[in-house]
Amino acid sequence: MAFIHHEKLFSGKWFLSYALIVLGAFIMASGFVLFITPHKIVPGGVYGIAIVLHHLFGFPVGLTALCFDIPLTIIGIRVLGPRFGIKTVMGFVFTAFWVDFLTYLYGDAPLIQEDILLSAIFGGVLIGLGLGLIFKSKATSGGSDIIAMIVSKYSGMPIGQLLIMVDSVIVLFGLIAFQDWTVPLYSLITIYVTGRVVDLILQGVSYDKSVLIISRDPEPIREKIIHDLNRSGTILRGSGMYSGEDKQVIHTVLNRRELEILQDYIHRIDPAAFITVTNANEILGNGFKSLKEKVSE
Repeated sequence: MAFIHHEKLFSGKWFLSYALIVLGAFIMASGFVLFITPHKIVPGGVYGIAIVLHHLFGFPVGLTALCFDIPLTIIGIRVLGPRFGIKTVMGFVFTAFWVDFLTYLYGDAPLIQEDILLSAIFGGVLIGLGLGLIFKSKATSGGSDIIAMIVSKYSGMPIGQLLIMVDSVIVLFGLIAFQDWTVPLYSLITIYVTGRVVDLILQGVSYDKSVLIISRDPEPIREKIIHDLNRSGTILRGSGMYSGEDKQVIHTVLNRRELEILQDYIHRIDPAAFITVTNANEILGNGFKSLKEKVSE
């Protein structure tokens, strides 16, 4: 099946993929050991369960998470098919190893003793950074992702919603275990920060804007975009919802400086023009990063 990505053995891309897994696992483990585990923050996933069991019974966090990851992956392969390759296995094995190894070297004391909020934020940053690097290697994080995929197969519910539900149950497990309302509150901060950082790693930082323009006189705007701003775009055919008259809708992508220039120009030639501007998280294609570059990263 096409879910598993293969690189040529010992090629540059192969080495890069596994280097990202090892580095990502180390960064993730640092987030858990230095910031998350000592403060009893429960950031969802198998590591959330492992952290609770660690503080209740003294179980090592990495080994406990591994004991959940291995059977979940086996069940996932049996139920979902071969979606989980050796990279995913390497990812959760290295993460478990680094967590327990760093705990052995550093101990159980948090890097920041008094400020739990700062620990929740920076722990989320490191976990998100590590996860993002693992995802870039075309691996998955396993754990609660597999539970969500299995439930989605039989229930038809979106995986994203199920992931939120699974992580929420794990956070509530932490609340029940520790009897402390600050646990879920700080945990939700960590989960949010982790998700934002993962998106940042996978999509990159973009200041580009996606612009839709409806004007009574679109031709000068088209000329401005092509000849002055040296950009291109697409002209869409539409009709006014109220008036029913035919309209041309210009769609283009600009950076912030170009957008200011274009808005000033449109204001001078057609103050009644309708402009919609949205942030473009990622743009692939001619004039920007190519799809080939994106896929080969």
